[in-house]
Amino acid sequence: MLVPRALKEQGLDTLVCSKLGLETREAELGDWDELVERLGERRESVEIALVGKYVKLHDAYLSVHEALKHAGAHHGCTVNVRWVNAEGMSHEEATRMLQQVDGVLVPGGFGSRGWEGKILACRVARERRIPYLGICLGMHVAVSEFARHVVGFEGANSTEMDPETPYPVIDLLPEQKEIEDLGGTMRLGAQAVELSSGTRAQETYGEAVVHERHRHRYEVNNHFRPRLVEAGLVVSGTFQEGRLVEIVELPEHPWFVASQFHPEFKSRPTRPAPLFREFVGAALARSRERVAAYSGRSLAGK
Repeated sequence: MLVPRALKEQGLDTLVCSKLGLETREAELGDWDELVERLGERRESVEIALVGKYVKLHDAYLSVHEALKHAGAHHGCTVNVRWVNAEGMSHEEATRMLQQVDGVLVPGGFGSRGWEGKILACRVARERRIPYLGICLGMHVAVSEFARHVVGFEGANSTEMDPETPYPVIDLLPEQKEIEDLGGTMRLGAQAVELSSGTRAQETYGEAVVHERHRHRYEVNNHFRPRLVEAGLVVSGTFQEGRLVEIVELPEHPWFVASQFHPEFKSRPTRPAPLFREFVGAALARSRERVAAYSGRSLAGK
């Protein structure tokens, strides 16, 4: 973190600009210096469970891990990631493990391996009021879990995981189903996300429309959308005037938000992705509550 300041003091910026024939002016490192100062003053920490199937290879989730660090720096806290393997996890194991963390994050991915473990993790986070952030596949997890255990759609699923599910709450769009080349069905790159006023998503971004990067194939099935909304799931971000669901949230939960896009791709050390920023903020609030409760029990036991 000290490298940019050291390189400036050694005149590297002036040298590079001179070699390239560019006009030089005084470098502005105020934001970077402020970041370094915050990092040096960190006294608190949060524990985030990252629930996935590639957790033995941490670099598979490198952009997510870095976005968590950026958000932690913003709040002046250290983010400790607990790598949770989603495969073969029982509900009891998920409950016991996740009650000890301050936030649960289910990142993007493809395929059915570990799917049911991610569903369990999401259910525990929802029922135990643990801050939850779902990204891409993590939103499919959130919608499927809500459909099963709140709406009552037994066996609700994504057709990516179960083509024969009685409740395909996540599915390909009708116009995608006739495309045989899978690459042709992908939504890729930055696309506009329209945020609904009065929602946590809109409050987090502070704008009516944002542009976020996508890399996915399956979408929330609009056929089941009214029932999901009726049961309490808020659709707080959409694409093309409501045509596609981009963000869902639970307003009565401390923080339960899931996005179809990948906010981690635009996160920077001095500008953390808004959804990560607020997710870690909610996790920090839970951490403080847990510390206070533990301190109270310790004093009562003396």
